[in-house]
Amino acid sequence: MKTLITLIAILLLTNSLGQLSESEVVTKRNEHAEELNSIKKGILNQEEITKFKGLDYFSFDATYQIEVKYVRNKGPKFEMATSTDRKPIYRQIGFIEFELNGSTESLNVYQNVELSKSKEYKNYLFIPFRDKTSGNETYGGGRYLDIEKQKGKVWKIDFNLAYNPYCAYSYRYSCPIPPKENTLNIKIEAGEKVPHSH
Repeated sequence: MKTLITLIAILLLTNSLGQLSESEVVTKRNEHAEELNSIKKGILNQEEITKFKGLDYFSFDATYQIEVKYVRNKGPKFEMATSTDRKPIYRQIGFIEFELNGSTESLNVYQNVELSKSKEYKNYLFIPFRDKTSGNETYGGGRYLDIEKQKGKVWKIDFNLAYNPYCAYSYRYSCPIPPKENTLNIKIEAGEKVPHSH
């Protein structure tokens, strides 16, 4: 069963401690579409590429590039539910708190235990989430943010980089399901929408 490691590698290259400009975000979106449409990359097979009608996004919005308060709160290892019977092992390492659209929100931050053993991904952190757009404007299974560990208690995140799991494009993947506690009470009108083929 394929996993999301390929997309993780793509997106980690886009995330630095600074925020990306609108043109940089658009460039990354175009690169992502090209990856999905590439037989050579092997993310989608030929049948899936034929059915694929392209990606859809909210317009870039700098108000979704925010500073958040990071609170370290390391938890025990646990099996994260996925769209299949696969149960990857994760650990909550903390949570972020922020104010957005007039609401105070929080999201747990996770680390894949197996990936963390790799030098390449040891600083990779995972924030799966749902919001009030899920199942309507955006994919019902939730969306993801990939970030890297940052110094201090004030971190930066960019919801313009929120993306769909590969399950939004293909049944062949096994995708983590955002835990219930990572459901936001607001709309995140930034990042990737439901693909055009849906």
